[in-house]
Amino acid sequence: MKKSLSAYSEATTNEQLERHIMVVWVDNEAGVLARVSGLFSGRGYNIEALTVAQVDEEKNISRITIVTNGTNSVIEQIKAHLLKLIPVYKVASFPVDEKSIFRELALVKVITDKKNLEKAKKICNSYKAQYLDTTSTSFIVEFHSTRREIDSFIKELKPYGIASIARTGPLAMAKGAEITEPNKGKVI
Repeated sequence: MKKSLSAYSEATTNEQLERHIMVVWVDNEAGVLARVSGLFSGRGYNIEALTVAQVDEEKNISRITIVTNGTNSVIEQIKAHLLKLIPVYKVASFPVDEKSIFRELALVKVITDKKNLEKAKKICNSYKAQYLDTTSTSFIVEFHSTRREIDSFIKELKPYGIASIARTGPLAMAKGAEITEPNKGKVI
């Protein structure tokens, strides 16, 4: 049996694997996402979640949010490799702690009979989910919160007829006055 060539199996210190949310500001151009994700796969780093959106139309900058696990030294290696890519302006890492805000978005479709539909709606109301579409046998809700709360929400709804789930993966932002935006045009 061939042994996995994962970057995580090569950790030689007593560092713990931790979940990190990395944010990468890049030029919004064709091929950038492939280069960033290729860097991860080429070096054996896992991507748990990936979200991309243009955040500055005037400067043509997109923000890529990547969830990965690694020791602090692995995270620093990833950051160093990312900064070597030409279209990358800045890389920030958000360890999961109280210094940052994390949110995910989930869209959940429930299709069931009228009795279970009412039970499912009670759960959605208790979580303050927003209804986007409703029929006599189905509804779609939007719920945004932490990963743990979304997992709990889905677990409670599951017995009542979940037909489909779409999730964004987490977005992260530092609390307080700290700014982690890129400075396009400056050497970082």
